[in-house]
Order: sequence, then structure tokens, then C-alpha cells
Amino acid sequence: MSEHIGGTDQASTAKADYERLRTGHLSAVHAALEDHTARLDWTREQIEHYRDQRLRALLTYAQQRSPFHAARTRGLDLSTATTADLARLPVMTKQDAQEQWDAIVTVPGLDRDQAERTLAEQPWFSYTPGGQQIFSSGGSTGVRGVYVWDWDLFVSLACLAWRTQAREERRAGGQRPALLAVLEAGEPPHASTPLFDVASAAGMHTVVIPAGEPFDDVLAAVAAARPTHLVGYATVIGRLARAASAGALDIQPVRVSTNSEPLFEEDRQAIHDAWNVPVHNLWGSTEIGVQAVGCGHGEGLHVCEDEVVLERVDEAGTPVAPDEPAARTLATGLANRTFPFIRYDLGDEVTPLPGDCPCGSRFARLADIAGRRDDDFHYPACTVPASVFRHVLGTDPHIAEYQVHQTPAGAEILAVGSPDATALTSSVEAALRHHGLPDPQVRIRTVDHLARHEATGKLRRFIALH
Repeated sequence: MSEHIGGTDQASTAKADYERLRTGHLSAVHAALEDHTARLDWTREQIEHYRDQRLRALLTYAQQRSPFHAARTRGLDLSTATTADLARLPVMTKQDAQEQWDAIVTVPGLDRDQAERTLAEQPWFSYTPGGQQIFSSGGSTGVRGVYVWDWDLFVSLACLAWRTQAREERRAGGQRPALLAVLEAGEPPHASTPLFDVASAAGMHTVVIPAGEPFDDVLAAVAAARPTHLVGYATVIGRLARAASAGALDIQPVRVSTNSEPLFEEDRQAIHDAWNVPVHNLWGSTEIGVQAVGCGHGEGLHVCEDEVVLERVDEAGTPVAPDEPAARTLATGLANRTFPFIRYDLGDEVTPLPGDCPCGSRFARLADIAGRRDDDFHYPACTVPASVFRHVLGTDPHIAEYQVHQTPAGAEILAVGSPDATALTSSVEAALRHHGLPDPQVRIRTVDHLARHEATGKLRRFIALH
């Protein structure tokens, strides 16, 4: 059972129509969750065998039904293809995906124009007559994205997102009534709400609280709901945790799941200080879906290798060894046959983690995702990583949230809270100077709130000059 906070009467009516069909969809998710949860105990041999079989099926399907992928896979023996053979294919970019939309989609009668009409007319997260759902990204990378998920893809992605938590809930025994607060976009067209408004335990109820609302409203809604579980944007949950530590929020969640934004160390520490509960961080994208999920026991994230292939590559698109630096990360989503993404440039930097995880899973691990390459600021004299700002701003106890705007000679920083602007300016300028920026100029502005993306509710922390 799910409740949504906010929305108009028209949207509520559309939501009711949508929820009737979604009820059947969620039943399919819960039926498939047993199988996905069992995969967490697979051996390396089982993971690799299943992954290769899925890859061959995807490549064959895409070659037969997508002119775009037919041209890319020409000359590849699909009957014996393995993940190593992907290196023979060209890289697929976000611009490719949007400019070649009609040549990529595999559903007869579905094209970009129809997808755009669905988005324009969609009063809620409606289904097309063929059972697909159409989503749009916020375009934070400069290219607006339109995506389609079919019925089976959503089932797979929801299982990937929730199987680790479902296993932990089962082990915990579900001793008390559970309520999941979903802090996501709240309304169309972003995919986060349908994907994360999913109960991970029998008898669990959910409540959706739009993350893009003023923080005081979000805080009041969470306080009123008194959730036992939280899932949502990392920055929102981090700020709720700081409010709890300050005595402004009285809840005691037993599990936290973060997604859609990088989980920075300052937010993870705030969650630990406030509640000391397991954190399941998730790395995903609307294109691929769910790429990796934290188990809550060991460091980093487990790659969903049964449904995604990740390649760390150099500038030429050639795979690099685990201990070598990579220029970018490419992903192939094995569950998406409606709009296949094969060797797709995610724009994120990933670092493999060696050794076994305490949870016992044999799925490969990555360090928590630090952010996108385009979070870094490029100046004529040097490049300053986003981590330079995070180290100074994220450790200041007087800052609840911050946003950094690059300027020609430094940065303008918007801060929610009561920081010592003089001391903070000095610290940031010293850090920039240390990284090679001569005579940096930094301005600190204290604000009541930061503007989140209107459609997605996400907070863009670092805004570079273009």
C-alpha cells in the first residue's frame, strides 16, 4: 500500500488509474524477488555463465530489431560472444541515444515523437498501451534524455534495487510494523519514484514525500510519517540525519537506502552519527537502471553483474586492468531489450575494490561513486577535482547543504546554515591554491535553501562554467 504526499486532484485521479495497473506490476516484482535474492549467493562461475548467456541473448535481439545496433555488431559472432568481445564495438554516447532514438528502439510503432507525446500528456507515471513507461532525465549533462522501460525491465530493475534489503529484512525477522518513506522526485517524468516506491518486506507500507519540496516541508512530512525505513536522494537523507542529530527530527529508522546522487562521506557520516544503521547505497542511471548496490556490511557497492556489464576503459575505449586508471566507464544493460544500451558511456568514474566482502557475496565490488567527470572544474592553469570543495565544505558542522558555482577565477559557494564566511573563504582559497589555481577568488553566500531540479528534485552540487 502506498500513499503520496502532495499533488493536485487531477494528478490524484490519474495516480489512482495508474496504481491499479501498477498493483499487478508490483506483484510481478515480488514474484521475481525470490529468484533475484537467491542470486546473491551465486559462485563466480554461476555469475559469469549467466551473464554471458544474457549478453548473447541481448546482442542477438538488438541486432535483429535495431538498425543502430545491427550496424554496430556487424561481424561479431553472437553465438559465442563474451564480455571480452564488447571491446570490438564502438562506444555509445548519450548524444547517440537521443539523436538515433528511432533507430535504436525495438518496439514496432514506438518512436521518439510518440514518446514525447506520452510525456507531454502524462498526468502521472502512466503506461503506454504496450505496457511501457516513458521517462525523461533533467538534462544535467547538457543533453535531455527520453527513455523507455518495458514491463519486464521494470521487474528486473526493482528486484536489483531491493533484493539486498529484502534479504536483510528476512534475516531480521520483521519484528515490528514497517513504513518506508520514499524521498524521490514524487511526480513524473523522473523514474526514481516508481522504482523506489517498492516495499522490501511483507506488510511494509510506503509513503512518497517529494524531495524537491522546501526542506522544512520535507522535514515535517518525515516527522509526521515516523518511518522505520528511508530511501531517497543522498543529500536529502544526509540533511535529515543532521536535523536528527540537532534534535529537530525524532525518528529511529532501522535501515537507510540512498540513490540518485553520490553518497558523499559527510552524508554517510551524518547518517551514522544520527542513527547508526545499515546504509544501502545504490548507483544507477535511467538508461541502464541499477548498476551496483551496497550490502550494508562491507565497503563499497556490489556490481549487479547478472544484469549489467561494466567496462573501465581508456580514452580510446580500450579496457584497462583493475589496478590501472580509467578515463571512463561503459555499461551494457542486459535486461533492456526495448531500448538497448550497449557499451554506453555513463560519465561516472569507478574504482574496483579488491578482496572478499564480509557479506560473503561473490559479486564484484566498487568503491562508492565519487561523482561525474564533469563535476570537476577546469581552469586555464589547472583542473580542480570536486573533492577539493567537498573536503572543506562537507566537514564544516555549520553547513547543512552547499552548492558550488565555478567562476573564471575561483568559485561562488551557496551555503545553507551559519558558517564563518571569513574562515571558510580562507580555507577554500588555500585548497584551490594548493591545487594550482593562482590567486583564487572565492565568495561565500549564506542562503535559506538551494534550488533543486524542478522535475527530478535532485540537487546539483557542482556547476561548472561552459
